[in-house]
Amino acid sequence: MTDQAATQQAARADESIQDRRKRLRFRSWHRGMREMDLLMGSFADAHVDGFDAGMLDRYEALLELSDPDLYNWMSGREPVPAEHDDDVMRLLTQFRYTPRQGS
Repeated sequence: MTDQAATQQAARADESIQDRRKRLRFRSWHRGMREMDLLMGSFADAHVDGFDAGMLDRYEALLELSDPDLYNWMSGREPVPAEHDDDVMRLLTQFRYTPRQGS
């Protein structure tokens, strides 16, 4: 583990689970590609509050992946690689984005 990774891990240990959920929702809404902002942000709004610490870890790891990979897996264009095929990814692939009224 690098010094930077160890520092980040220590900082996260001090972070409350509610603060972590807020941070992950923010990251989900600010990915860079508007389509993925909508998909990941809506997914986070719908599911992150119910995630335990392990699920938050797995979701955070997914947020580190590229938008094209995630989009292809979510849309079924490509199969989800075994190393990312977990409970959170299955929720993500089953999630259906529904635009908010007035959007």
